[in-house]
Amino acid sequence: MISDELRTRRLAIIDEHMNTEVTHEFDLTLETFHGHPHYEIMPTGQVFDGAEAVMGYYRTTREAFPDQRHDNVRTHVSDETIIVEFDLLGTNLGEFYGMPPTGKSFRVPVIAVFFFEEDRIVNERVYFDSASLVNQIGRGELLALVGQEL
Repeated sequence: MISDELRTRRLAIIDEHMNTEVTHEFDLTLETFHGHPHYEIMPTGQVFDGAEAVMGYYRTTREAFPDQRHDNVRTHVSDETIIVEFDLLGTNLGEFYGMPPTGKSFRVPVIAVFFFEEDRIVNERVYFDSASLVNQIGRGELLALVGQEL
């Protein structure tokens, strides 16, 4: 069982991680990782491994959805992970997978599982309904690309 001190430090890292994503302070977001950032986006099968790849992910998603943010955040702490449930919101105001913006907004429930080494993140694994997101922004045609390299 983790100590109360480690639990508190991990929760503070999650807050910093999520807040700096929203404010686009991605250098600070990368600092919440234990030296080697790693993301797994489960609905698309995308893996972003290393600082350069993760930074590219941040820039690409925030170009498409510059107002991306979280709402209704709830955390669940275990010895090895913190599971964060939240609603992800944003508006498609930039290019998304080579397609022009639609100006439409989305709101989808997300579960992010953060894996830790001591008080730093080693992996963020994200689960959400990608079909709901692309339909809400008026890009249902992207569903035909499921399983293809994006």
